[in-house]
Amino acid sequence: MADVLTWTIERRLALAKRAELLRKELGELETEVAGLEAAEVVFGQWAEATGGGRRPPGIVSPEPEPEPEPAAVTVGPGAGGMRVVPDRVEGIGLEVLTWEYRRIMEIVAGADGPVMAKDVALALGREATPAKIEPVRGQLRKLADRGWLVRTASGRYRPR
Repeated sequence: MADVLTWTIERRLALAKRAELLRKELGELETEVAGLEAAEVVFGQWAEATGGGRRPPGIVSPEPEPEPEPAAVTVGPGAGGMRVVPDRVEGIGLEVLTWEYRRIMEIVAGADGPVMAKDVALALGREATPAKIEPVRGQLRKLADRGWLVRTASGRYRPR
């Protein structure tokens, strides 16, 4: 009987110690998540204020620099400074996007209403984990920043 009581006390103490370590780790994770959320808000505000990092209208350089001669090079998207997602302008279609961005556009266009990044990630066949959802969220933001999608106030995306 004493052995059972001793085991019970030792087990309770070990679990209490583990619970305290887990609470500490949870607190650290919550702090990191809060910091990342704050950074996301600040970056979103910056991107909105600067047009996605492009120079806002009305700001001019003191001395315009001469345009460099374009090099005749044929490369794919993302190579040599080319944008993977170009700005949307009248007259261009989805064919200028990579296959993955075209797939995202099809998912958003086929949805009944605005979609969350998680919905798009699941439709792409990815797991519902932050490591799989966050890259999709970045792709959605890039599409919205370049005029392909509209980001709602609630952080959902819909076709333009």
